[in-house]
Amino acid sequence: MRLTKSKKNSMFFGICGGIAEWIGWDPTLVRIAYVLASIFSAAFPGILIYIMLIFIMPDDDKV
Repeated sequence: MRLTKSKKNSMFFGICGGIAEWIGWDPTLVRIAYVLASIFSAAFPGILIYIMLIFIMPDDDKV
């Protein structure tokens, strides 16, 4: 399975939803984990990585 943006579990660009589908977790848990990791790392690296993933991760072609 490829890591792609999710269209069915999309809130903001489908990044966390795509990661959740890729590892088989609930999208809500991935979003909470991402926010907590971003907060505890002074927020800037998490925001920067998310912005980079918006442009790097391919779109999910199957809907």
